[in-house]
Amino acid sequence: MYKLYILHSKSLNRYYIGSTSNIEERLKRHLSNHNGFTRKAKDWEVVYIEEYSSKQEALIREKQLKGWKSAIRITELIARSRDALSSVGSEHPDL
Repeated sequence: MYKLYILHSKSLNRYYIGSTSNIEERLKRHLSNHNGFTRKAKDWEVVYIEEYSSKQEALIREKQLKGWKSAIRITELIARSRDALSSVGSEHPDL
């Protein structure tokens, strides 16, 4: 399984979008000393994940989200996901 993921840094108030087959290892690399965009902060946390059966599918979705270039749209995507999770198991899922 491949995962599209979104990280958020509170100190930068920025998002990072990526994809990987091993989210735990990838997060460790983001939090380590390296030369990428995420080196700017050490408080990155995973705030969103989508699973795909192939690397190609995950990369297509990653490019789609990166093409949005909008923190507002990304924030809305994350909020909708959280809302959907909070209604799972609810007696009134439409609320």
